[in-house]
Amino acid sequence: MGWSIVPWGCGKLLRWIDERYDRPRIYITENGCALQGEGQREVALNDTARIDYLRAYLSECANALEAGVDLRGYFCWTLMDNFEWTHGYDKRFGLYYVDFETQRREAKQSAKWYGQVARTGMLA
Repeated sequence: MGWSIVPWGCGKLLRWIDERYDRPRIYITENGCALQGEGQREVALNDTARIDYLRAYLSECANALEAGVDLRGYFCWTLMDNFEWTHGYDKRFGLYYVDFETQRREAKQSAKWYGQVARTGMLA
C-alpha cells in the first residue's frame, strides 16, 4: 500500500507516550500490513513477509515492556481479510485468507505463527 514499515518507530512512540503521559496503560488496537499478490490464494497462504512484519513490531513491543512501558495489549489487524473502506477487497490484512465468492476461510502461515506466539510468548 506504500505505507512505511518502521518497527523501531513503534518502540520509540511507546516510550514517548510512557514518558509524556506519566506511564499510562497502553493498548495497540490495530497493527498489520497488506502484501503484494494476496488476491491469489497460494500467495496469501504463504505470507512469510507478514510474519517478518509482526515479529519486528512485537519485538519492539517486547523491548518497550522491558524498558517499563505499561503495554497491556497488542491486537493484530485483522483476523480475516475484509472490506477496506478505500480499497474494497483489493487489500488483504487478515491472518485468515477469505475466498469472497465461497466465504471459505483458511489460516495463513501468519495465523499459525501468531497462534504459536500467543501460546508460548516466544517470537521464534
